[in-house]
Amino acid sequence: MQQTFYKYQGTGNDFVMIDNRQQIFDKNDTNRVKFLCDRRFGIGADGLILLENHPEYDFKMVYYNADGNESSMCGNGGRCLVAFAKQLGVITNKAVFEATDGVHHATIRGHIVKLQMLDVDTIEKHENHVFLDTGSPHHVQFENQIEDFDIKSKGANIRYGKPYNPTGSNVNFVKKQSDTTFRVRTYERGVEDETLSCGTGVTAVAIAMHYIGETKKNHIVLNVEGGALEVCFDVENNTYNNVWLIGPATFVYKGSI
Repeated sequence: MQQTFYKYQGTGNDFVMIDNRQQIFDKNDTNRVKFLCDRRFGIGADGLILLENHPEYDFKMVYYNADGNESSMCGNGGRCLVAFAKQLGVITNKAVFEATDGVHHATIRGHIVKLQMLDVDTIEKHENHVFLDTGSPHHVQFENQIEDFDIKSKGANIRYGKPYNPTGSNVNFVKKQSDTTFRVRTYERGVEDETLSCGTGVTAVAIAMHYIGETKKNHIVLNVEGGALEVCFDVENNTYNNVWLIGPATFVYKGSI
């Protein structure tokens, strides 16, 4: 069976996009999703995203990790899906869509997509790290030698560590560059490796850095392996709301497999 697909990337976090408004994709075929995401035998991507019809909103987002399993929210994937929806003519410059963690609003201008993330009202501060959920669970910790840090092995040890069993957590390593800028590298569960960028991850880092007092700013730049993202937010009654993830979402190519 021929499958038409679109490839998108957001600061190096790449996705296979499929228009599933006609419900032709078998969502129970885990091996097929895994094959399509395979960088040697398939198309190659950090994840696969289906765009589907929704009875109330512009569309629905269904997200799979590269291991073939349906997963929690993906921030960069959501931004890329907004760009994909515009390419398909589903939206123009604004979108409201449903993902696994709830309803999201977004705007697109050129190649820049602003995605509103869910409010965060629970943050765990531990001795050496911070844990919070920004649509996906995230462990955040400082590392001074982030440039030559072994992200894969260190991240895997934390991801599979006792506090996070059985579902695991994404792991972010952070270095402060200024009061408004942080360097971030992320190990993503489901990919089981470092990705060039993680949208929910940089959102978690920005909120965590503000929460522990490393910055007093509410508009923060996060430098990742694949470029730069921005996160802005408001804080009210110990809740981070009006949280926006901002950055490029780029169409790479269309194909069939």
